[in-house]
Amino acid sequence: MLHDKVDYPHPVPPRGEFHEIVPGVRWIRLPLPFRLNHINVWTIDDGDGWALVDTGVRTEETAAAWERLTAQAPHDRPLTRIFVTHMHPDHIGMAGWLSRKYGARLWISRLEYLTCRVLVSDTNREAPADAVRFYQQAGWSPAAIEAYRARFGKFGLHIHALPASYKRLEDGQCIRIGVHDWEVVGGNGHSPEHSCLYCPALKLLISGDQILPKISSNVSLHPNEPEANPMGDWMASLDKLQARVPDDVLVLPAHNDCFHGLHVRIEQLRRGQEQAFDQLREILREPKRVIDVFPALFRRAIDPADASQLGLATGEALACLNYLVQRDEVRRELRDGVAWYRLA
Repeated sequence: MLHDKVDYPHPVPPRGEFHEIVPGVRWIRLPLPFRLNHINVWTIDDGDGWALVDTGVRTEETAAAWERLTAQAPHDRPLTRIFVTHMHPDHIGMAGWLSRKYGARLWISRLEYLTCRVLVSDTNREAPADAVRFYQQAGWSPAAIEAYRARFGKFGLHIHALPASYKRLEDGQCIRIGVHDWEVVGGNGHSPEHSCLYCPALKLLISGDQILPKISSNVSLHPNEPEANPMGDWMASLDKLQARVPDDVLVLPAHNDCFHGLHVRIEQLRRGQEQAFDQLREILREPKRVIDVFPALFRRAIDPADASQLGLATGEALACLNYLVQRDEVRRELRDGVAWYRLA
């Protein structure tokens, strides 16, 4: 069955409660203390217990939600395994707490696990000179740089200490969870080695942040790899999802609602990104700094005093710019410590 639109067949569960998608697979919505104020996590019957996909961020509210959920059926049985799609705090934040409390093994891809360990190790460190230079080259003001210095090293505060070992997820791997097989579909761009889980028998795709129905995944360039091409990686991952996963699945995303119309949504995301590139090409007829191209990419104005918003916008703008630079469509020139971009 091919879908010509995105539709939403299931009611949203109240936060901290669950809704059964199909027998044995349940949707839980947990609160987040951010602008994006929720995350969807999934439980799957697994033998005499249940497995979990993603965990929520480290907060007292999330811990209280898990205490309530695991005290009542069907989650009052053993937690068998914890699958994590990727290492962002809203997905992995409670993994260590749950693993220790219930004796459950963490399953995650190698790059996500190791990258998370590295970022957590930055907790309470000073911002490195390379990172400061990265944002100075993007055109940030001294005030924005100072705000970045103040915020640096807070990543680990949103994550309980990870288990010292893990079980590796790999692209193409087949995992038996309960009575069904689930295939790992790896992706890149939004995070280093994201794992989606696809069950052909149930026609379900747990997509994490790799594809979302109402918003686009943040795809950002980061200071630790300033010449990477995450936007190219993400677009290639969309191609992989469309080739590997049929259109008749129900997509279970990490944010917004469950939906039908995977291939339609992929085409929407592709078109939206191509439009963004066209708008960048137009604005780059004259040299621009990174912060000057925001109007071509974002519908609302970016507040330079909002450190979080400025950081996300800068990372995504740089991902788009690097994509065009690596296609030889755009040239980058450093002048007095600031990068300027223009059409080749």
